[in-house]
Amino acid sequence: MNRSVRSLLYLIGAVMIVALVYSSTGVGQTAKEEVPVTRVIEQIKTGQVDRIEAAGRELTVKLANGKTETTKYTGDSLPQYLKDFGVTDAQLAKVEIEEQGAKDYSVWINLASFVLPLLLIGGFLFFMLRQAQSGNNQAMSFGRSRAKLFNAEKKSKVTFKDVAGAHESKEELEEIVQFLKYPAKFAQLGAEIPKGVMMVGPPGTGKTLLARAVAGEADVPFFSISGSEFVEMFVGVGASRVRDLFAKAKRNAPCIIFIDEIDAVGRQRGAGLGGSHDEREQTLNQILTEMDGFEQGTNVIVIAATNRPDVLDPALLRPGRFDRRVLLDRPDVKERKLILEVHAKGKPLEKGVDLGKIARQTPGFAGADLKNLFNEAAILAARRDKKKVGQVELTNSIEKVMLGPERRSRVMSEQAKKVTAYHEAGHALVATYLPRTDPVHKVSIISRGMAGGYTWYLPDEDKLLHAKPDFEDELAAMLAGHAAEREVFKEVTTGASSDIQKATELARRMVVDYGMSEKLGPIAYREKDEMVFLGRELGEQKHYSEKVAAEIDAEVKRIIDTAYALAQSTLKKHRKKLDMLAAELIKRETIEGEEYDKLFPDAPKLQKAKPKRKARA
Repeated sequence: MNRSVRSLLYLIGAVMIVALVYSSTGVGQTAKEEVPVTRVIEQIKTGQVDRIEAAGRELTVKLANGKTETTKYTGDSLPQYLKDFGVTDAQLAKVEIEEQGAKDYSVWINLASFVLPLLLIGGFLFFMLRQAQSGNNQAMSFGRSRAKLFNAEKKSKVTFKDVAGAHESKEELEEIVQFLKYPAKFAQLGAEIPKGVMMVGPPGTGKTLLARAVAGEADVPFFSISGSEFVEMFVGVGASRVRDLFAKAKRNAPCIIFIDEIDAVGRQRGAGLGGSHDEREQTLNQILTEMDGFEQGTNVIVIAATNRPDVLDPALLRPGRFDRRVLLDRPDVKERKLILEVHAKGKPLEKGVDLGKIARQTPGFAGADLKNLFNEAAILAARRDKKKVGQVELTNSIEKVMLGPERRSRVMSEQAKKVTAYHEAGHALVATYLPRTDPVHKVSIISRGMAGGYTWYLPDEDKLLHAKPDFEDELAAMLAGHAAEREVFKEVTTGASSDIQKATELARRMVVDYGMSEKLGPIAYREKDEMVFLGRELGEQKHYSEKVAAEIDAEVKRIIDTAYALAQSTLKKHRKKLDMLAAELIKRETIEGEEYDKLFPDAPKLQKAKPKRKARA
């Protein structure tokens, strides 16, 4: 019985009770005066009575003046009773007499007094039993899996055609599809279906989308759950949910189980918290057991996704558990263009929109970033009352996603505007004249997000490898804003704080991670022995002495000082260009593209084959 039916029954019962009480008590009836029958007889004799209504032994007397009285008599017949008390036929003829059946409510009142308490007690017991049953159901369902089941429907079906790029990953997963669709073909050759596929990649690279595409291609049910949904405060609940999930999957086999963010329960055991019987480890043990059980040929494949493969338990990754590891990296420029074409479907674009140019301007963007970019461009076009999305909206969306929204309302003083112009001109100038830096795409002193201004570099191609000279020139460009302020104003501001932090971190990585220090050699000094209950920095243990730590600090400072000196010498050499660029920024606020290139006709153009120069020590 659903809630609406119960509410209707409660309402009907309440109305019946109110009606019974209303009729039995006579609430709402006109007030009547009860008088002796002898008085009524006298009123009949004097002609004051117009009408008499007899209901059993009760009389309702309506007088000529409009009043109503009630009385009772003991005779069998009302006319004969009145005649016995001296009322003549003539007097009786003047009175209209109506005899009705007796209205005896005593039976109904007695019945209601007996039935209503029983109904109330029965309703209370029914409510208590329903509550107890609901509590039992909740207790029984506490250990049940909360995975969502997606059946392969044509309307919401996702296939490999909906996933742009990731060609190698799709080829790996195509074998899984073949296993699910044609298991007998592989069984004839003695091949076993893979138990699990571990999808590894940065956030937003399409791990969940690819898992749904596998289910769509194979046309099988798809169970989706997050790793955190297994874990509860009570030990054993997560393991129970794992058992229930795999039981449901076996009943729907062949099917796919997708566990997103598996590192929530799959972290390495024995971390030091909760002993060996905490909830997370019990859940992980049950997953391992289900994936390596005695039951074979169930045609259930587990696909898991994580962006932290370094913290997973080794037992998860051994053969027989997660047999395949599919790497999903950030897309390159060709894949970004394909992804943009997918997201452009259903969105009206202006003629001349160059998605290839947008792809070149978005290095490092994942699929989710590109989807967000298109959505921001559509929102921006709607705000501008345009019917189609143009190249301008797409370019503005890139800057919004990377740097934040424009803050044109921020009022800057003339001095602050001048300092910002020289700061950004310093970045751009050093990046323009150093051979190993990325070309400058745009310079602006308009505030975006937390930045007072920005310099946007656009590489000619995606870089997979970085050499030491690349980092040295990049450091010089990072510190050029600080150096320009010191060169022009003989003082520095807080505007360079972010640049200094980024430069310091890059220099430290060069020393401790990349082995680019000639003094310390190719040794990795930063080994991460991360613990579950500690943060990243606290979890990093130093495997070197304090003397080596001092040498690392000294080497980082030397690299920073060398890059800063390079930035200063470049600015001094091209001081006139610096003043010219700053003046143009104060005047125009934003300079980009070909307009920027025309300001530096003497600067060497960066080619794909960059000129080699001797690395500085």
